[in-house]
Formats: sequence, C-alpha cells, structure tokens
Amino acid sequence: MHVQACGIGRTVLNCIRGDLGAEPGNLPRVPGHEVVGTVVDCGAGVSRSRLGELVTAYFYLHCDRCGPCVRGAQSRCENFSGYVGVDRDGGYAELVALPSRNAIALPGSVDPVEATVVPDAVATPVHVARRAGIQPGQRVAVVAAGGGVGAHMVQVARLYGGRVVGLEANEQKLRYLESELGFDVMDSSDFASVRLPRAWHDKADVVVDLLGSTTSLRWSLDALDTGGRLVTVTTFRDVDTVVSSRELVLGEKAMIGSRYCGKGELLQAGALLARGDVRAVIGRRVSLDGVEEVHDLLRRGELVGRGAVVMADG
Repeated sequence: MHVQACGIGRTVLNCIRGDLGAEPGNLPRVPGHEVVGTVVDCGAGVSRSRLGELVTAYFYLHCDRCGPCVRGAQSRCENFSGYVGVDRDGGYAELVALPSRNAIALPGSVDPVEATVVPDAVATPVHVARRAGIQPGQRVAVVAAGGGVGAHMVQVARLYGGRVVGLEANEQKLRYLESELGFDVMDSSDFASVRLPRAWHDKADVVVDLLGSTTSLRWSLDALDTGGRLVTVTTFRDVDTVVSSRELVLGEKAMIGSRYCGKGELLQAGALLARGDVRAVIGRRVSLDGVEEVHDLLRRGELVGRGAVVMADG
C-alpha cells in the first residue's frame, strides 16, 4: 500500500509504550494502525484487480477461518496474531505491507485524510453502539467525548437515536462539541460535581466510558438508571473499580467490555463517512516531522478529535 495518511490517537501511544505487546524481538517497529492508502502491488494469490483500490487497515491480525472470524467477530479471532503497528510495521511510513484480509476497501468518494478516522475512531463506536444496544430516545452519556473516539462516538450514538450528552474536562473540546457538533455538554473536570440533565432525572440508560479511570468508572456505574448499561473500551493496567453483585442485581445494571470491531462494522463506518452521516473530527494534520508534536498534545489531553499524519504526496 502507498500510504496517503495515517491517524494519530491515544492507542498508538499505548502501542509505543508497550501496552499492546512488549516483545523485544518485535523492535524496531513502525507504529500507526489507522492507515489509508492505495494498493500498488499484490502478493501471490491476491487478485490484481485490487491494484488502485483505496484501502484502510483492519487493526487486528486475524485468520478469517475460525468460528468468530466466520461469524464476523474478527476481533475475537481464535488464531489472533497481534496488531498492525505492533506486530508488523504500520502507517507512519510511505509504504505498508498488509495481509490482503486486513486491507479493507473504502468508498472511492472519501477523502483519504478524513478516512483515517474510519478504521478505529468511527468503527469502534459502531461496535460500541451495538454492544450497548442503544435505542431511539435512550439517554446516552459519553465520557471523554472530545477525544478521537469520543467525538465520533457521540455522533454514532445520535445516529442510533440516542439523546446524547458529552462529558469533557478540556474547555476547547467542550466548545467544539457544543458549537461545532451541536451536542449538550458537561464539564467533567470534577466528577463529584457532574449532574446529568434535569430532564434525565440525573440518570442515563447508557454510559460509554472512554476515559477509563477509577473515578470515571465509578461515576459511570452510579449514573446508570435501572436497567442501564456501562460500556468501557479502555485496557489500562492497574485501573480498577469496586462493583458489588448487589448493586448490579438490584439495579439490573450491566458492565460491558467492547473490543474494537468486526470487519463488517468497519465497512459500515466507511459508509457513514461517505454519506456524511458522520463528520471526521481531525484536530491536527501534520507531516511525519510533526508526529511527536501531536503525540505531546495527546499526552496532555489537548487534541480535539484525532490527529493525522499526511504524506507529502498523499
């Protein structure tokens, strides 16, 4: 694949830090899994008709043969062999080699830079919305709503019919969510003072926690109404919260983990962007020389939406 652009988000920092794999034999490694580009060559057994396709990378290295893969749940692959950008080189480069099953065709009408939000920042929310069972009219609170996944999660939740409120601690992100995307927002710099809308009776049917701190997880569980669902996607080490069986049973609450997406959901995410149902939120576009600047913004929690590295001739 000739790379045209690659998304920059918090997951790539987790990869660099070793949170998704810390095998010394894998190093050095080129990071970047939200890669978009054009197929310029094919290996044995791959149809030459794929030449010229605009494609993105499916993050998980999967087999496409086991039961979960056949059922469309490739993120649960029984022969899982790692991640793009961790166990094989990723998109912070001019050229990337991918297994053909990981090279997913995108609608030709999409802008390659904007399409960098598709393989994770939009596809993950599509999966979350299904896991959460979001229904029209339900109250949905999204924690860390101004980040790369969050700024697209609020949009997908609204597409599913949810009444959505975005929680954020960063003032710039709060302004963007409210003025640019049209969402109700709440300042979550102090969770002890967060109150959901009065019309919601201070409760939500669904909370999507993209922050993944002990405090945010505890607040999210407390914010659930009877029958509510908390969905969490973070995998930070040594972050725990206390949950009692009594609390879950009496409130009929559910705490649900959501792991990436299936390839069908990635295709759905691409269609949402192509139709304009979801707006790509890219707060910073840089060349390869500017990648560390965006990494620093992510570490400080100051990047609105996703970042993108754009190749000079992309």
